[in-house]
Amino acid sequence: MKIEWKGREAINNIKAYSPGKAIAEVKKELGLDNVYKMASNENPLGPSPLAIESIKNNMANIHIYPDGSSLILKKELAIKNEIKVENIIVGNGSDEIIKLLGESFLEEGDTIIMGDPSFSEYDYIGNLMGAKVKKIPLVNFAFNLEDILDNLDDSVKIIALCNPNNPTGTVLGKEALIDFIDRIPENIIVVLDEAYKEYAGENFFSGINFVKEGKNNVLILNTFSKIYGLAALRVGYGIGSEPLISWITRAKEPFNVNVLAQVGAKAALNDVDHVKQSIELNLKGKEFLYKEFLARGFAYSESGANFIWVDIKHDSKKVFEGLLKKGVVIRPGNVFGANNHIRVTIDKPEINKYFIDMLDEVIREI
Repeated sequence: MKIEWKGREAINNIKAYSPGKAIAEVKKELGLDNVYKMASNENPLGPSPLAIESIKNNMANIHIYPDGSSLILKKELAIKNEIKVENIIVGNGSDEIIKLLGESFLEEGDTIIMGDPSFSEYDYIGNLMGAKVKKIPLVNFAFNLEDILDNLDDSVKIIALCNPNNPTGTVLGKEALIDFIDRIPENIIVVLDEAYKEYAGENFFSGINFVKEGKNNVLILNTFSKIYGLAALRVGYGIGSEPLISWITRAKEPFNVNVLAQVGAKAALNDVDHVKQSIELNLKGKEFLYKEFLARGFAYSESGANFIWVDIKHDSKKVFEGLLKKGVVIRPGNVFGANNHIRVTIDKPEINKYFIDMLDEVIREI
């Protein structure tokens, strides 16, 4: 018996997310003993030691359903950020909150505006909900805020700004961001995705200031996957006005964040030493790679994150394939529409050095 069914037409417009190749996969595929993953912006120091300890201490409780509201973690986040618990939503990674945002606000005929290139999850939620995705090209690797303002119309529901931006690492300045937010109509939600903010330096201006000032249409996103080293646990959070968070929470699954993720994230928030060491390692690695790129005439954008977006003057797909054979996994720029660029995660000194040596070899071989 033949069964015929028809899925939603909007699904046809979705391109499957292509994650960086897993270390085990590369080792098996190419017969390599050592593989260095510099593609997914993971913390080379690994997870917060305090998080590991807390997770171990709670292993015996995994037969019990987790707190559906993640209240203990939200209380810790509220204290750290000097806001109310009601200003926070916790998700199965910040990816889930982005999806909840789309499900809560986007319909056919609506528009979401994002930069190009930028984080593909915003493209995904637009297409998932049958909305229009309007991509505004970056200028000098950074968001063109004036061009975004010029593209506003009655259909725009969401503007997504990754700050620092992924994949370019560029950071929006305080005055420019304040001016931009002041000129956005209150019926348009501005997402400030600050997944890499801890790496951006002391002068970084967080969008949480807008929430504290009473802006109802600003949503701040952050994650425990990057500087805290908890990528496998999948836990992120959003901060916004009480009405905005309340509305998004309606679309949330009841037990979306597992108990080990909750206790691990709570402990990681207080691991000051791990965060400090991660920032210091990143700064040293950044300085080394900047110097090496300059010596080779490779243009790069100043990064406020733990990765560098660099023009290596060759086909990024060929460079990716060549480096892969030598045990180095990077992110080729062709997936972002930039054929001569790569995005490389800053790693430990010896791995950064190995990457540069292998990059030289690959380019000579092309």
